[in-house]
Amino acid sequence: MLQRELLFAAMGTGFTCLATVLGAAMVFVFRKELSHTLQKVFLGFAAGVMIAASVWSLLLPAMEMAESRGQSILLPVGGGFVLGGVFLMALDGLLPHLHIGSDQAEGLPAHWKRTTMIVLAVTLHNIPEGMAVGLSFSVAAQDVSGGALAGAVALALGMGLQNFPEGAAVSLPMKSQGVPAGKSFLCGAASGVVEPIFGLLTVLVAGSVGGVMPWVLSFAAGAMIYVVVEELIPEAQLGEHSHAGTVSVMAGFLVMMLLDVLLGG
Repeated sequence: MLQRELLFAAMGTGFTCLATVLGAAMVFVFRKELSHTLQKVFLGFAAGVMIAASVWSLLLPAMEMAESRGQSILLPVGGGFVLGGVFLMALDGLLPHLHIGSDQAEGLPAHWKRTTMIVLAVTLHNIPEGMAVGLSFSVAAQDVSGGALAGAVALALGMGLQNFPEGAAVSLPMKSQGVPAGKSFLCGAASGVVEPIFGLLTVLVAGSVGGVMPWVLSFAAGAMIYVVVEELIPEAQLGEHSHAGTVSVMAGFLVMMLLDVLLGG
């Protein structure tokens, strides 16, 4: 059964990684980087997708799974959610990274190249995404006849929709700063490779320790919400009198919700 779960997780996270790679390939199509406004809109859309995915694809299944096993909802779901946020907070504070459009590096001091730290910033966002997609497909592998598979496909589609512009948002600014197109593409593509890695590692942990799936699902949700609140929503706010960031968050939430309802039945 674990081999089947890993296969499903590999297919799901492979799709989201491919979306990032295709987005990074836009460096060979467009000469200029995305406008500042468009980058912010994409960040807002990603935030909306991740909020909806955390609720419908992670927290609600975690609650249902805990109830079906006769467990208290509060400890595995609430505890896992807090641990996920703490985990990403620790990574954010330790891993040197640089957000696109910023000149101030975060994390521990390091003399790494600017391109490396930009890739690491996007990689931080992709860690919980990989965990979420991998876990969703792992649950679907346990009961293909149920609605879990459709829900997992909806989640992968939603993540893929926001990964495509994310890959472009890494590669295009690098090219505009004088980095060769090939290297810019590789850096953008590399930011998505972390999704299959963490997706498969999370499935391995959940499959090897019985009864922890509600904890792991809510852990991924907590990690995603941390990214949304700490990074995506603040970066999506364009200014005091602009509503583009807020509208894009709501649009992302609505798209992910509709995907889950339509495909998940």
